[in-house]
Amino acid sequence: MPVVPITQSTPALDRESFPMRLWKKAKAHGVWNPDDIDFKPDRDAWIGLSDAKKNCVLQLCALFYAGEKAVTLDLLPLIHVVASEGRIEEEIYLTSFLWEEAKHVDLFSRFLGEVCGGPVDLSRYYHQSHQLILGEELHGALTRLYTDASVEAQVRASVTYNMVVEGIMADTGYHLFQRLLTKHIVLQGMQKAVVHLQRDESRHIAFGMYFLARLIVEHGDRAYKAFLDRMIELKPVVENSTIELMRCFEQEPALGIRADEWMRFSAQRFNTRVQGIIRARTQTLDGLHRSIRFSDRE
Repeated sequence: MPVVPITQSTPALDRESFPMRLWKKAKAHGVWNPDDIDFKPDRDAWIGLSDAKKNCVLQLCALFYAGEKAVTLDLLPLIHVVASEGRIEEEIYLTSFLWEEAKHVDLFSRFLGEVCGGPVDLSRYYHQSHQLILGEELHGALTRLYTDASVEAQVRASVTYNMVVEGIMADTGYHLFQRLLTKHIVLQGMQKAVVHLQRDESRHIAFGMYFLARLIVEHGDRAYKAFLDRMIELKPVVENSTIELMRCFEQEPALGIRADEWMRFSAQRFNTRVQGIIRARTQTLDGLHRSIRFSDRE
């Protein structure tokens, strides 16, 4: 890693850059404590739930817990890359990114233990496509950055992490969770937690969109091709993961959770992410920092 001399001429932080604007949002909205979530109402409600409803909640919690744990363990190589390139604003924001992912692991661990009567055997909820994306694709793409920091490797890692795991799979899952908790299974503590979780994840997705767009602006067709190749490669995995997730809800039709609705939602998220990156091809680097917008949840 290059040594940056500390002198009076050292540039100030670019506070108008997109990563620093995300950092400001993280300081304002990301400082919440999983220990402050009151799960007592959830424990009382859990006792009265049918086995089928408990199964649906456990299905979602199992996948979120596995996903949050995986990204917490695998984020460090990306931080290493941006630090090695001297991108201090991006590194500053990514420190909050890692902290937030760790809090998500903490939150789901508490819920499973205190509400669901853990330790809970979650192995039956880990489907083949989720194991593939988390255990192989995500881990492989991110740890590769330790030995290969090429543009293609960075694109591959960010697509897998920010676009697919967070921007499509988790985003779809959190919307499904919110629907379930507000309309069919009232768990007050987890309802409040999901608001925090979605707000954090929206910043993470926004960073991924910025990061990929920056690589495409800086490296052109080389990065753009890597982006399209990886999205096409992972598309069937995303589709299969949604199908596998919905099998649990099909066993409880009274919940009104229809597989076709969430397949469309997942596909829409996929197309939205692709179109957002396509627009980056017409941007300049300065324009990129100004043009990316936050979602309402951030």
